[in-house]
Amino acid sequence: MIYIVGFLAQLLFSARLLLQWIMSEKAKKVVSPSIFWKLSLLGAYLLFIYGWLRDDFAIILGQLISYYIYIWNLNKKESWQKLPGLIRYILALTPVAAVMFMLKDARGFVEQFFLNEDIPLWLLLFGSMGQVIFTLRFVYQWLYSMKKNESLLPLGFWLISLTGSLIIVAYALYRRDPVLILGQSTGLFVYCRNIYLLERERR
Repeated sequence: MIYIVGFLAQLLFSARLLLQWIMSEKAKKVVSPSIFWKLSLLGAYLLFIYGWLRDDFAIILGQLISYYIYIWNLNKKESWQKLPGLIRYILALTPVAAVMFMLKDARGFVEQFFLNEDIPLWLLLFGSMGQVIFTLRFVYQWLYSMKKNESLLPLGFWLISLTGSLIIVAYALYRRDPVLILGQSTGLFVYCRNIYLLERERR
């Protein structure tokens, strides 16, 4: 049941990349469609739950960093306000409620996520590093888009994606996590293809 949640999240992430790639090929340039951000938000929501169920802090951390950047991009695309109010509130407040729940029993949280015998501390740090790098692509994308005053997916976003993804795949192989292996591996081609398209456009 836990794997079903994880695979569904990765399916949404893979679908966002596939649609973004198809739309970019059609436009002959890298595009940032609203559907990319909608699927990102739903995928992050489910993967956050998956990370919690797997007692995997690296996964939880990765989703928390990028979650509100997805909402910002949806707002920039004028898609956020089109969602029903109740859904907006649930999506916006769930991570806040989860963090408050964690802080309520900080000692239990540390024991559950950092003193887990199934995940040695060095491996947790390695996986968290991959998730942070992978997620920083959205911080970079957000800062770049803020500067340009529109939602864009620049070259740096794809280079950071590729680097972080390779680290997460290595982490997932060690953890024998089929959800992360499948989810991260499917994006590698799209990252490389977008890098190529942007470089060709720049030249």
